Amino acid sequence: MIKNYIKTAFRTLKKNLGFTAINVLGLALGLATCLLIVFYVVDELSYDKFNTKADRIYRINNDIKFGGNDQSYASSPAPLAAALVADLPEVEKTVRLINRGGNNVKKGNQNIKEDHMLFADASLFDVFTFPMIAGDPQKALVEPHTVVINETVARRYFNDPLQAVGKTLTFNDSTLYKVTGVIKDIPKQSHFNFGFFLSMSTLVESKEDAWFSNNFNTYVLLRQGADPEKFKAKLPLLMRKHAGPQLQSILHITFDQFEKAGNKYQLNLIALKDIHLKSNAVSELAPNGNIQYVYIFTAVAIFILLIACVNFMNLSTARSSNRAREVGVRKVLGSPRKYLIFQFLSESVMVTFIAAVLAVITAYLFLPVFNNMADKSFSFNVSSLSWLLPGMLVAVLVIGCLAGFYPAFFLSAFQPIEVLKGKLANGFKGSWLRSFLVVFQFSISIFLIIGTLVIYNQLQFIQHKDLGYKRDQVMIVHGTWDLGNQATAFKNEVKQLPGVLNATMTGFLPTMDYRNSSSMFPDRNLDQKKAVLAQSWTVDEDYIGTLGLKLVKGRNFNKQMGTDTAAMIINETAAKLMNVADPINKMLYVPQDNMAKTWKGYRIVGVVKDFNFNSLKTNITPVALAYGDDKGALSLKVNTANITTLMGLIKGKWKSMAPNREFNYSFMDDDFDATYRAEQRMGTIAVVFTTLAIIIACLGLFGLAAYAAEQRSKEIGIRKVLGAEVSTIVAMLSKDFIKLVLIAILVATPLAWLAMHQWLQSFAYRQNIQWWVLAVSAFLAVFIAFATISFQSIKAALMNPVKSLRSE
Repeated sequence: MIKNYIKTAFRTLKKNLGFTAINVLGLALGLATCLLIVFYVVDELSYDKFNTKADRIYRINNDIKFGGNDQSYASSPAPLAAALVADLPEVEKTVRLINRGGNNVKKGNQNIKEDHMLFADASLFDVFTFPMIAGDPQKALVEPHTVVINETVARRYFNDPLQAVGKTLTFNDSTLYKVTGVIKDIPKQSHFNFGFFLSMSTLVESKEDAWFSNNFNTYVLLRQGADPEKFKAKLPLLMRKHAGPQLQSILHITFDQFEKAGNKYQLNLIALKDIHLKSNAVSELAPNGNIQYVYIFTAVAIFILLIACVNFMNLSTARSSNRAREVGVRKVLGSPRKYLIFQFLSESVMVTFIAAVLAVITAYLFLPVFNNMADKSFSFNVSSLSWLLPGMLVAVLVIGCLAGFYPAFFLSAFQPIEVLKGKLANGFKGSWLRSFLVVFQFSISIFLIIGTLVIYNQLQFIQHKDLGYKRDQVMIVHGTWDLGNQATAFKNEVKQLPGVLNATMTGFLPTMDYRNSSSMFPDRNLDQKKAVLAQSWTVDEDYIGTLGLKLVKGRNFNKQMGTDTAAMIINETAAKLMNVADPINKMLYVPQDNMAKTWKGYRIVGVVKDFNFNSLKTNITPVALAYGDDKGALSLKVNTANITTLMGLIKGKWKSMAPNREFNYSFMDDDFDATYRAEQRMGTIAVVFTTLAIIIACLGLFGLAAYAAEQRSKEIGIRKVLGAEVSTIVAMLSKDFIKLVLIAILVATPLAWLAMHQWLQSFAYRQNIQWWVLAVSAFLAVFIAFATISFQSIKAALMNPVKSLRSE
C-alpha cells in the first residue's frame, strides 16, 4: 500500500514539474536558511557549557553609581573572593581573574607579542573545566612567577606540549616565569579564551585589602543545592561589613549616608552560562554576543520556513480544480477519505524530503560564506551530523505533514457530485484562506525589508556621526612601551617624516580598551555630593591636536610650563557635573592609591568638547586628561597618497631601535569599525535573509499568478476578442494580488516600526526611524509583487485567444 502511495505521488509530482519545482525550490531555500541559523543559534547558546560545573558557577558583577556615573562592571574588589569563602557557607570555591595586558615573550632572538594573558588564582582549575595534559592542577599556580599555558602556546615555544612543564619563559626581556602546567586549548564557545594564565600571587595588588579597587573578575562556585537568590541576598550585608569601614575612613560617611545620597556600590550575580549573551558590562574579559540577535535570527528562521510552507499550501489549494476530478473519480470508485488524505500527505512529505536533501547540499556549499558573515567556524563533521541527520528527518515529517495538512483535508473533502457537475469554485478568489496566507507572506517580507533598512540606516549614522574627534588617517603604533627610554626619541623621529602631520604618545585612545577611572573632588573635604567619577587619562601636549579634539575653554598643555605636570583638561560632561560657572583654574583632587591615603591636586586649564570614547550604545561620561608620560601607543596623524612607503619608513625606525620586537599597527578607522562589527554582521545577514524571504514569497506568488491566469484563460480570450488591451488584462489579473500586498503593508508597517524602535533603544545615540524607510519598503513590496505577477499576466494577455476558445 505504502509503495503504491509513493509511486502515485512520484507520478503526480512528475506530471506537474513546474508546480513541483516551485515547491521544492521554495522549501529548499527555507530549510537551508533555517539550517544555517540553527548552526548559529546552537553555537551562541552553547557558550561555557563545556564546564562540568557550569550550573553552579556565577560571576560577581558590581553596579556602581557615583559622581555622575551609573555603570555595571564585570569586575569587583580584590579582597571579595576571600571574604565570600570566609563569610558565606554557600560558597565552595572562588577564583579571580585580571587582565593586565600582554607581554613580549622571548623565543630565541625574537620577541613575540602575546596579548592573551590573564592572572589567575590557583583555584582556577577547581572552578573551570580546563583539562591539564601536563602538570599538577592543584599546585600549578600557587607559587609567584609561574604560568600555565595551552597546547597551542606550548607547541609555539617548546614544540612538544608534554615537555613544556619545568621550562622557563622570559617576559619583556627580564621577567622569568616557570611553566607549571599545560592545558588543552579552551573551546571557542567560552566567554574568555586565553593562552597564558599567570599566578595571581605574583601581583602585589591582589593582596591589598582595598574594597573600592574594583579591578578583578571574581567567579564563585556554589555548593550543591545552594540557592543563588538567597546567596545574592546576603551580598549587601557582606559589602557593608567589609567595605563600610573603608568608606567611613575615606569619605567619613556611613553606607546608609552613601546610599541615601543616591549612590550605589552593589554586588550582583550573573550565571556563567548567561555571560556571553546577557552581559555587556564594563571590564568584560572579551566582547560578548547579544541575546537579541539570537531571538531575531530564530524568528527569521521560523518566518522564512513559514513562508515556504505557505507557498506549498497556497499552490496546492490553488490547483484544487486540477485535482478535483481525480478526487471525484477516486471517491466514486470507493476510495475512503483517509486514503486520499494519506495520498496527499505522501506527496507533501516527498516534496519536503527532496527539498531537505537540496537544503543540506545548499547549506554545505554556502557554509564558508555564512561563516565569513557571522564570524564563526561551523563545519559539517561527525558531531554535527549526529544531530543534523535525525533532526532533518524529523523536520521532513513535521514540515511535510504541516505544509500538506490543509491541502490534504481540503482536497479530500470535495464531494463527487459537485466535482463531476463542475460546481467547485475555481480561481484565485475562491479561498479566503489563500488570500490570508498571501498577506501573511508579504507581511513578513515587508517586516524584514523595514528592519533591514533601519539597521542599515543606523550603521550609516554611526559611520558618519561627529564623534568629537577625527579618526580618519590616524595610524596607531602599538606597544611603544617596548622601546623603553627610546620611546620619546622614536616619536620625535617619526614626527619628522614627510606625510606625518602630528603625533601623540599614549595608550588612552577613544578606540582602545585602555582605561582608568578615578574619583575626583573639588576640595579636600571629599564631599561625596560634589564628587566626579571620571576617566583619568595621561596624555601629552600633542594629544588634542593629533586627534582633532576641540577646546571650548582655556588652553592646551604646554611642555614649557613646569606647572602643567599638575594640570588637567576636562570634557564638557565633567564640567557640568562640577556645577560651577567657569571650571578654568578650579582644582580637582585625585587619590593616588586604592586606599586614598595620598592625594594629588590638579588645576583645570582647559575644557574640551565632549567626544565619544565608548560605544554609541552608551552616553558620554566624564573624562579628565592629565599631562604626563604614557608609552602605551603612538598615534600618528598622516596625510600622504603613498601610505605604504610611509609605513615602511616608520617600521624601519622601529626596527633600528627594537630589532627583536614585533611592529604592530592599526588604523583608528578600523579600530572604530571593530566596535560595531556585531551590528555590521547583523546588517549583512539581515540583507541576505530578507532577500531569501522575498525570493521564496515571490516563488509562491509566481505560481499563484500562473494558476490564476490559467484558470481565467477563457475569460481572457473573450476579453481579447471583444477588444481589450494588454494593459487592461494585466491590470485585471494583477489587482487582486496588489490589494493583498497593500493589506500586508498596513499590517507589517506598525509591527516593524515597534520592533525596530525597540532595537534602536539599545543605542544612546541613534537615528530615528525615517518616514522614507517605511515608504521605500512599501514601494519595494508593491514593485516586487507587481514584477512577479506581471510576467505571468503579460504572458496570458499576449496569448492567442484561439487557443483558449477552440473548445467552445
